[in-house]
Amino acid sequence: MKLTFAGSGDAFGSGGRFNTCFHVAHSGGAFLIDCGASSLIALKRLGLDPAAIDTIFITHLHGDHFGGLPFFLIDGRLVGKRTASLTIAGPQGTTERLDRAMEVMFPGSGKSKLGFDLTVVELPAGETREVGLVAVATAGMRHPSGAPSLALRLTCDRRTVAYSGDTEWVEDLVAIAAGADLFICECYQYDHPVRYHLDHATLTRRRSDITARRMVLTHMSDAMLAKLDSAAFETAFDGMEIDL
Repeated sequence: MKLTFAGSGDAFGSGGRFNTCFHVAHSGGAFLIDCGASSLIALKRLGLDPAAIDTIFITHLHGDHFGGLPFFLIDGRLVGKRTASLTIAGPQGTTERLDRAMEVMFPGSGKSKLGFDLTVVELPAGETREVGLVAVATAGMRHPSGAPSLALRLTCDRRTVAYSGDTEWVEDLVAIAAGADLFICECYQYDHPVRYHLDHATLTRRRSDITARRMVLTHMSDAMLAKLDSAAFETAFDGMEIDL
């Protein structure tokens, strides 16, 4: 399994980084974890074929985490001439929000045939289920987005990737990260707490509770990026690759 940080940025392009988008290649195909507004650009910049992606997992319904879906779908229909089926798995409310986003971004597109089968799976918090070749466990996070916000624990090819999504500290992060081969954790600020987000100071205090084999920080503001030399954890960058 190989994970590529196509986008490791926050909502505001801090540090010139693309919105959240992690590409995971495995023995049976490829999937995305989140698909922020700039994700199609980020994928093409890295030569990662959108047509080879069979599933997109979404943590929550903010534009920097799911706003790239309309572009991804329209590109598949008009440019990539996609024929392979696609599954989008996100929190409850994903179907309605995606329909609304498609209509706002590309009016009438929701009534057009894509040319490929699209399945939307809504994931309740606190459950584990199979989505294609991936076992996905979810936990509810504290980050208002007009719908539930999730942390994800994804297992495929006997490897586990966990991701906090956006959230302030909640105890369920301990279980989501426990023993994972990789835990990707948002870290918006360094030592200045911001409601509904994690910061370096909090993660440092809770470090002993996080038992993942490897932990990488992402979704960093300019203030956090300015402190990378002082970070106690590994930090992501656009284009970073991790073999698992």
